[in-house]
Amino acid sequence: MPDALSIQKQLVVEAPAERAFRLFTAHMTAWWPKTYHIGASPLKACVIEPHEGGRWYEITEDGQECMWGKVLAWDPPRRLVLAWQLTRAYAYDPDFVTEVEVRFTALSPTRTQVDFEHRSLERFGEGAPTQRDRMNEGWGLILTSFAATTATTPA
Repeated sequence: MPDALSIQKQLVVEAPAERAFRLFTAHMTAWWPKTYHIGASPLKACVIEPHEGGRWYEITEDGQECMWGKVLAWDPPRRLVLAWQLTRAYAYDPDFVTEVEVRFTALSPTRTQVDFEHRSLERFGEGAPTQRDRMNEGWGLILTSFAATTATTPA
């Protein structure tokens, strides 16, 4: 059962589950908004290493790698759980973990339901409700971009 602070989103994309999962994980750069990055230089790529324990990070245009977190569960094409290890200041902290879970459920051969949850936000501490509101808006924009890209980009 989701906690009171968790962010939950649900969307339907026009793609088979396998393609939706692949676009979400292997082609994140195609849909992740370029303005959402933590590096000093502009965003060049987003990377999720395709295995449990893999890194989740960005590469900036100047070649810097900036960690976002790691892969906690890798179950293609059904489920992905990522450790979000960015603090309220959007700085990587290996000891800080909230979880992002994304589930892909085939509705038909060409449509997939995507269930998204970002949980354990109470770990942000006293400012957690405000942080949740900021992140809820951001995840809405990010997932809208994913859905639009899924409809137009082969993966």
